[in-house]
Amino acid sequence: MRQEERDARNPAYTHIEEPDEPTAGHPTQRVWDMLGWTKKHLFSSIPNTIVTLICLYLLWLIIPPFIDWAFLSAIWSSPTPDACKAEGAGACWAFVEQKHRFILFGLYPFDEQWRPMVAVVLFIGALAASCYPPFWSKWLIPAWAAVLTACGVLMYGGVFGLTYVDNTQWGGVPLTLILSVTGIGLAFPLAVLLALGRRSNLPAIKTICVTFIELIRGVPLISVLFMASIMFPLFMPEGVTVDKLLRAIVGIMLFTSAYLAEAIRGGLQSLPRGQYEAADSLGLSYWQKTRLIVLPQALRIVIPPLVNQFISTFKDTSLVIIIGLFDLLTSAKTALADPEWRQFYAESYIFAAILYFSFAFFMSRYSQFLERRLNAGTRR
Repeated sequence: MRQEERDARNPAYTHIEEPDEPTAGHPTQRVWDMLGWTKKHLFSSIPNTIVTLICLYLLWLIIPPFIDWAFLSAIWSSPTPDACKAEGAGACWAFVEQKHRFILFGLYPFDEQWRPMVAVVLFIGALAASCYPPFWSKWLIPAWAAVLTACGVLMYGGVFGLTYVDNTQWGGVPLTLILSVTGIGLAFPLAVLLALGRRSNLPAIKTICVTFIELIRGVPLISVLFMASIMFPLFMPEGVTVDKLLRAIVGIMLFTSAYLAEAIRGGLQSLPRGQYEAADSLGLSYWQKTRLIVLPQALRIVIPPLVNQFISTFKDTSLVIIIGLFDLLTSAKTALADPEWRQFYAESYIFAAILYFSFAFFMSRYSQFLERRLNAGTRR
């Protein structure tokens, strides 16, 4: 019987609607889901419960004192370290306040540090634009050429009334970005060629690629940088020198390309044989098949290991200290040379770690976004 008929026959009848079941997005349902997840993963058995309680106890011992040291009792601003040495003082972030320009820009002339700051902004802006899908077009390459040219003019100077600054005085964030972005950008196309060459049917090309990859992957990066800095100039004609920064970029490029090549080769091997046969049936040439069918699928598969190598290369730029270049970590370490601030080394390293983590976390999250976007049409 319909509700209207019941109301008409019995005016005293009052209809009481039953409450709806909580939906998936309802706050109550979310609470129950959270409690269910907690019980399943943290308190599912007696051993898991014991481990969970021990971890909670350790966090209780560590987190409150750390919050008090890093924030509540911290000294945020002071021209001298005296306030940081007082009884009960926490983290001395005043050290970062006083030394942040040296940490960020290294030995670059103090009055000219606006130039590397603008260069960093241009670099980050170009990276952000390159990560935004609507900007993926043929204009991206000339845009990067313009950005690199502008950054080179700003960093070197010597034109447009800018004071010339040799790259031996570069350091901090600009140098780290230049080494990592340029090294990765040059290493990636070389890695693709090495991966294709290793799978080539031509014995000479395959032998050269295998030898290069295995030789570079068999030694640490610090050895490659040492060879590029010390040994490479010995093979040059007398009177010919190679810039120290260029040697570092070449060393990073060669080392990174070998590891990227192996990741790309894994993607090439994972493709079904039918993809190659389908491309051959269409009458495509080798390079058409590789560019249009094989490489796009292979690169999509190996996004995680590629980004992992990108992050590793970004952090490994700290090894350029062996050839006398002051990257971000070295600048943070050198800032402690001041005897008055030397005891506050933890704050210096934490500040550098936050900067490294920011760039690495962005690359990690962007790789997940890119993987979801490129795999959207392949999900079942």
